[in-house]
Amino acid sequence: MKITIVGPGKMALALAKGLEEEHDLTIVGRDGERLLHFTNQLAKHAATALLGRYEIDGQTLILCVKPHALKETAAELKGKAETVYSVLAGTGLEELKKSIKAENYVRAMPNLAAAYRSSMTALTGAETKRDEAEALFGSIGETLWVDSEKELDIATAVAGSGPAFLALVAEALADGGVKEGLKRADATKLVEGLFKGFAPLISHSHPALIKDEVMSPGGTTAAGYSALEEGAARDAFIKAVTRAYEIAKGS
Repeated sequence: MKITIVGPGKMALALAKGLEEEHDLTIVGRDGERLLHFTNQLAKHAATALLGRYEIDGQTLILCVKPHALKETAAELKGKAETVYSVLAGTGLEELKKSIKAENYVRAMPNLAAAYRSSMTALTGAETKRDEAEALFGSIGETLWVDSEKELDIATAVAGSGPAFLALVAEALADGGVKEGLKRADATKLVEGLFKGFAPLISHSHPALIKDEVMSPGGTTAAGYSALEEGAARDAFIKAVTRAYEIAKGS
């Protein structure tokens, strides 16, 4: 597909790195120097264009600007797109329709793992574009089509914000290893291997079953798990999702 990515930010770069192998990309932004820096980080050549009455007639757009910049950006897009895919958190379909002319609108919430084609992307919007959306974002990882914008906002809190939450877990585990005497590089390598091995585990078994299989009576895991419960780790993560969802839905 020919795809225009509007907004050369971090999420846009992650998407471009994941999409460039299978799609022809054009990157649109305000700053020519920033666009050059952006495309220099890609493996393949991507076309660039400056905003300023940019012609979008019949194009497939992935909108990656900051939510607060939507109106300003939309004012510089001329014509009517075929489809707008928006990764703007907290920006509903109705607001997109008021801002940018298009035949179809789909909201998408990928994460930074898109750069390695390992994103978990939630999608919702025009049912007529469901197959295309799942194929497009399926090229950068896994997808989940949800039935409502409320569900997409919840998914944003789980899978969109999730890499930051898991990064906190990874950093804390490594810090714990260092605290007890491991070299930093060794602790980091152990955590990297742990996360790599956990992906197939959780895809084949429920988290509670994994825990039960690892935790033997009176063992090391039981002691550590008890410390996590004392620190209300489970409740903290549930609250983290709730807080993130509140922001995602715009409240």
